[in-house]
Amino acid sequence: MPRPSALLCTLLLCCGGAAAQTGPRQAPEALREQVSQFLQVQTAGLPGRVTLNVGAVDPRLNLPACPAPQAFLAPGARAWGKTTVGLRCTAPSAWTIYIQASVAVLADYIASAVPLAQGQAIEAGQLLSMQGDLAALPAGIATDMAQVVGRSANVSLPAGTPLRLDTLRSKPVVQQGQLVRMVSSGSGFRVSAEAKAIGNASEGQVVQVRTQAGQQISGVARAGGVVEVAF
Repeated sequence: MPRPSALLCTLLLCCGGAAAQTGPRQAPEALREQVSQFLQVQTAGLPGRVTLNVGAVDPRLNLPACPAPQAFLAPGARAWGKTTVGLRCTAPSAWTIYIQASVAVLADYIASAVPLAQGQAIEAGQLLSMQGDLAALPAGIATDMAQVVGRSANVSLPAGTPLRLDTLRSKPVVQQGQLVRMVSSGSGFRVSAEAKAIGNASEGQVVQVRTQAGQQISGVARAGGVVEVAF
C-alpha cells in the first residue's frame, strides 16, 4: 500500500496534468460580441435603421480560448435577414463554429399606390412611400421615388406592390423609326450624321441604326436622340 505522502504526490500530479490539458476556455459572450461587430461592419452601408440579433452560443462547446477569432459569412450566406456567421480560430487551438443571427433593415421603400399597367410610364402620383423590413422583402426594392418615376413596369402590377428595380424599364431615349444623330469622336475629331433607329433603347443601352446609305451600325443610346458610335 502506498505511503500517504506518495499518494498525495500522485493526486497532485494528476490534477496538475488535467488542469494543464484543460487550460483557459473561450467565453461564449465574447464570441457573440465578435459576430455582432462583424455584422455591424457588413451592414454599415445599408439604408434605414439596422437591428442585429445574434443567437446564443451553446456553452457545452467548451472551446479553448482564442485571442483573435476570425468572423466570416458561411457559404451562401449574406448579412441580410436570417444568416449564419462563422468564427474560426487558428492558434493556439484550431476550431470553427457557426452562429445564427438575423439582420433587420427598417427603411422606407416605394410601392404602387394604384394599379400600374404594363409599359405605362410611372408618375409620382401613382406611388407611395411605405416603411418596413427590407430584409423581409425581395431583393432590389426601390427606396427612392426618383428611382421609379418615368420608368415602366414589365408586367401589370396591383396597388400596394413593392416595386423592384429589376422589373422596371427605363423610358426609351431612342425609339424605333426615330431619326437620330449618330456621333463619333476621338482625339482631335468629332463627326456626326443622321440615321434611323431600328429599335428602342434606354439611356446607355446598345441600339442599331441604319444610315442613309443603308448600312446598319450599333451604338450607345443617349438622351436627346443621340447614338454614340465607336469607330
